[in-house]
Amino acid sequence: MSTVTLEVGGLFEELDHLGLEKQLSAEKGVRRASANPASGSVTVDYDETITSVERLRRKVNSCGFRCRGSVTPRHVCEPAAPAEVRPAPTSHRGHGGGTPAQDEMAHEMGHGSGMDMAAMVRDMRNRFWIALVFTIPIFIYSPMGGIFTPPAPPFGLDLDLWLFFLGSIAIVYPSWPFFTAAWRALRNGVLNMAVLVVLSVGTGYVFSVGSTFFFPGVQFYEAVAVLLVFILLGHWLEMRARAGASAAIRALLDLAPPMATVVRDGREVEVPTSEVQAGETVIIRPGNKIPVDGEVVEGESLVDESMLTGESMPVNKGPGDQVIGATINKSGSFKYRATKVGADTALAQIVKLVQEAQNSKAPAQLLADRASQWLVLIAILIGLATFATWFWWIGSPLLFALTLTITVFVIACPDALGLATPMAVMVGTGLGATHGILFKNAGALEDATKLDVIVFDKTGTLTMGQPRVVEVVAAAGRTEDEVLWTAAAVERGSDHPLALAIVERAEGFDVPETRAFLNLEGKGARAEIEGETVFLGNRRLMDEEKIELGALAEEAERLKGAGRTVVHVARGGRILGLVAIADAPRPSAKAAVTKLRERGVEVAMLTGDNEGTAKRIASELGIEIVLADVLPGQKADKVKELQAQGKRVGMVGDGVNDAPALTQADVGFAIGAGTDVAMESADVVLMRSDPYDIVGAIELSRATLRKMHQNLFWAVAYNVVAFPMAAGVFYPLVVSPEVAALAMSGSSALVAVNALLLKRTRLEGIDRGGPDAAVSARPAEAVG
Repeated sequence: MSTVTLEVGGLFEELDHLGLEKQLSAEKGVRRASANPASGSVTVDYDETITSVERLRRKVNSCGFRCRGSVTPRHVCEPAAPAEVRPAPTSHRGHGGGTPAQDEMAHEMGHGSGMDMAAMVRDMRNRFWIALVFTIPIFIYSPMGGIFTPPAPPFGLDLDLWLFFLGSIAIVYPSWPFFTAAWRALRNGVLNMAVLVVLSVGTGYVFSVGSTFFFPGVQFYEAVAVLLVFILLGHWLEMRARAGASAAIRALLDLAPPMATVVRDGREVEVPTSEVQAGETVIIRPGNKIPVDGEVVEGESLVDESMLTGESMPVNKGPGDQVIGATINKSGSFKYRATKVGADTALAQIVKLVQEAQNSKAPAQLLADRASQWLVLIAILIGLATFATWFWWIGSPLLFALTLTITVFVIACPDALGLATPMAVMVGTGLGATHGILFKNAGALEDATKLDVIVFDKTGTLTMGQPRVVEVVAAAGRTEDEVLWTAAAVERGSDHPLALAIVERAEGFDVPETRAFLNLEGKGARAEIEGETVFLGNRRLMDEEKIELGALAEEAERLKGAGRTVVHVARGGRILGLVAIADAPRPSAKAAVTKLRERGVEVAMLTGDNEGTAKRIASELGIEIVLADVLPGQKADKVKELQAQGKRVGMVGDGVNDAPALTQADVGFAIGAGTDVAMESADVVLMRSDPYDIVGAIELSRATLRKMHQNLFWAVAYNVVAFPMAAGVFYPLVVSPEVAALAMSGSSALVAVNALLLKRTRLEGIDRGGPDAAVSARPAEAVG
């Protein structure tokens, strides 16, 4: 199963997406389709063996929309045309490394979705001004204006005919997008807001045209024109807000430089970033942005990675170190080998992740979508009932009954209900992305607000994840060096953190070769040195192998009591000694635990360490729930045990063996992901190794959910009050179509602006990034 996010032009109405989703979901090979008018895109899960991106693109076009293909940072992933390779300049050009013309090209190539939304905003603005300009003379000439006696129409035209010409210009062209959207919706088998606008504007216009040419009566071109002006104004402001909500995506796209300097045929040449090939050597000078991901091969420098990872301090880079595309080189020059280009870069993966999250639907949105469709149908039925009641039953004039009917159609437009959740999700996920907190879907955003307990895997999350040997104890007749080089011989080649600590401490020793190495999961390891069997591991392993500790048993207990991890070293059936290892807590870990508990979330620590070591660290951090002596394969079971107690569990981990537990948890948090943003098992990806970001993620999810609830409450309350007023239930207090249009547009704008206010909400976990952010952002060795 594959996932693609397609750019969709013409997603005009908030409910436009329902028809598109319906048609795409019916396509063979498509499992799910989720569209978002606010971002102008649709995310599709599909079986690549049955269908293809090109077929999906054609399907979108056949539904009446415009689709150019997948949404990607094009100046990174898709060269628009073969570019001329030219010699690289000898001096750098600032952060972008390109000329203003090249930057403009990047803007044109990189913002397909954004430009389409911008074009729609401009188009709506132009239609609004055209409608307003021609509505003013309609108001002046119309007897309904009632301000003064209208002047005589020009060219000797009859007044009715003159109003027809003005009204047609003010109504037909400006309202045309609503007519096309309504036709598209009906063709796709859904009802949306455009249908109600067409019914209201179309009914009023057709009635007025009829009274002009075919039957005597009063026209109300003025009422329809003013109604349309308010509808267009509301949509213009709403679309501007929608464009503002997608600012996070545009900001991410702006990070990548349009050009890169590479070495080809022994000389430096400048090429579009999209044409850089994996394996090529890229030249970076001070102030340049790094175009693609890679590995440094020559030179050293400080690189600012804050725009992607959130780390506040520049990171030192030298040969062998990884660099991330779109980050900024601060000081020296260096060369690096491109390893990930195009859609494989960290930037492209982040953009993809954020787009998919913004296009996903929270449970509340699924309910709102269904309610919106029913609301349109209910509005049509109430509008018809209103006309029948006032015209046939009560006997009111046709014009009065028709006016109330149009008012019902206008005031009931479910735009606010359709906007309520996706706007909040877009702003929330975008805000998180700018701080290195990536929600994979709207469901995770909502579920994170309901967590009762957060389970931290100790190593690498609460601690630095870089254990150090702090003490070596030798048995009688043995030396510390012998204990250390024996342990290092067994652990050499292992990537386990404890093994790396032992090997690092034994650096410089003449370590013998080993044979028959065997990893004993959860216990230690076994190997042969010079024909003798060596066991390395915990007390459980020693007991199973019936190796007596003697006087070292007391030493082992002392070290455990001090919170050390004790590695027992035995050779030939006899204990050689003990290696004590410690891993320091992260500077922000205690503050993160404190804040979570203040917010009503319990904190648990899960570790393979013995209970004494685990409790010592937990006590230091203020953690009450300790899950010690847990084997890697048991982590998911511990999560299940907590869930069996009726608790909603969030799991925080950073390793491969955490994947089952992350999947089992109600919300899985992958911490310290760095460039590995596509971690399949996690629901939330935290790019930094700062546990305080968990606080930020939960605060952000709660703030976003509050905005969803506020918006949904307003949208529902508005319709509850608006329907009876529009239908004339409180007669003689009635609402005119113009006022109804203003109320409807105002409700939509209010919902959009309220969602945008999330950007101004102070979220301590995000704004501060942890009280020790500056410390935790330093290279680990500087802290250790």
